[in-house]
Amino acid sequence: MTLRFGTDGIRGVANRELTVELVTALGRAAARVLGSHQPFVIGRDTRRSGPMLEAALVAGLCAEGANALLAGVVPTPAVAHLAARHGGAGAVISASHNAFADNGVKLFAPSGRKLPSDAETRIEEELGRLAVDTPASVAEGSAVGVASELRAAVDEYLAHAIAALEGRTLAGLRVVIDCANGATFRTAPRVLEALGADVTVLHAAPDGTNINAGCGSMHPDDVRDDVVRTRAHAGLAFDGDGDRVIAVDEHGETVDGDQIMAILALDFHERGRLRNNSIAATVMSNLGLRRALADHGLDMIETPVGDRHVLDALEEHDLVLGGEQSGHVVIRDLATTGDGLLTGLCVLDVIFRNRRRLSHLAAVVKRYPQAQRNVRVADREALDRDRRFWHSARQVAEQLGDEGRVLVRPSGTEPMVRIMVEAPSAAQADEVADWLAAAVQEACGAAAPPS
Repeated sequence: MTLRFGTDGIRGVANRELTVELVTALGRAAARVLGSHQPFVIGRDTRRSGPMLEAALVAGLCAEGANALLAGVVPTPAVAHLAARHGGAGAVISASHNAFADNGVKLFAPSGRKLPSDAETRIEEELGRLAVDTPASVAEGSAVGVASELRAAVDEYLAHAIAALEGRTLAGLRVVIDCANGATFRTAPRVLEALGADVTVLHAAPDGTNINAGCGSMHPDDVRDDVVRTRAHAGLAFDGDGDRVIAVDEHGETVDGDQIMAILALDFHERGRLRNNSIAATVMSNLGLRRALADHGLDMIETPVGDRHVLDALEEHDLVLGGEQSGHVVIRDLATTGDGLLTGLCVLDVIFRNRRRLSHLAAVVKRYPQAQRNVRVADREALDRDRRFWHSARQVAEQLGDEGRVLVRPSGTEPMVRIMVEAPSAAQADEVADWLAAAVQEACGAAAPPS
């Protein structure tokens, strides 16, 4: 029974890598490591396998004497908020932006933050012990844990989201939202309507198989078209579990996480809310973000990919804002993790308060052409051992100098190597990215075609 936490919990195809037996054992191991004295708040997205894996996780927790509070279908950040509010750990059954056949489990500490890596390691070790020796459950009779529905889960999260605007409204603002047929399909429309926005809702009819299917933050074409068609002020496209958002301006142009962070950083700075005149962003953020901030006397702390690293930097440097180009944005005064809805509300609030178009706000970031390649490989770890590849990659980066960047990193969750190149022109970025992709395949071997 093998389990390894990646950059965003554990993931796999439901009933293939992510089996009922594995998730049950994960529940037992989590209860043993984190403690069965506290409740576990459990939420999920809209995948067909969600209820099955929820039942498996609950079985493992209750077998160890832990109680489970079932929040049902709610965004990932709602579970983080509810865990902190109810004084317990949290678990989300979701594979974020992946296709519906995949699923996963993310765990949260009672603080509402994702588990630290040392806690994940202890859970992995405990799971290994359970695989070798499965002792009788420590919980019998009245000591067995109980699962109960957390009936107020959605309302508690809605109140939290609405409070982020501190009594202000969005009255009359025309907004198109794409819920990705995922976890925000109930919460996002209700919050925006409660704040007075005129809302057009897309992809809010989940059927268990259509989550992220041609919609949401990874596929914003529909929201782009509808923003233009309805002459909306802005659009918001969420991912399947609601922890990221991509915005769309009034012309139908996408506004990514880098631009969102710049908009919020300048607004927070103007209002005296940007602590230490800095934000935290990952190595994937565009050079244009760093230069936009510098033009306004602000700094950017660079982190590895993953919102855990962003959160670590926020705490270490006492910052309030950070995130990723993908739309994972953390506003530390409001949330303990990335929250697509809260981030979107803050962007709409800037538009509403300043009476400025989103296109004008986003123009502060002059994006460098960026080429990305996701190379499926047979052995992603082989790249670390290939000194010839890294020597060549460094030479390419040195040729670009201050007008570009090269980033090559193995995925934390998939048999894939991710490449990002920034250059003065799109053609040059594509040329370098294609060369690196071929070199990665040579170093790691091409992945076998899907069966």
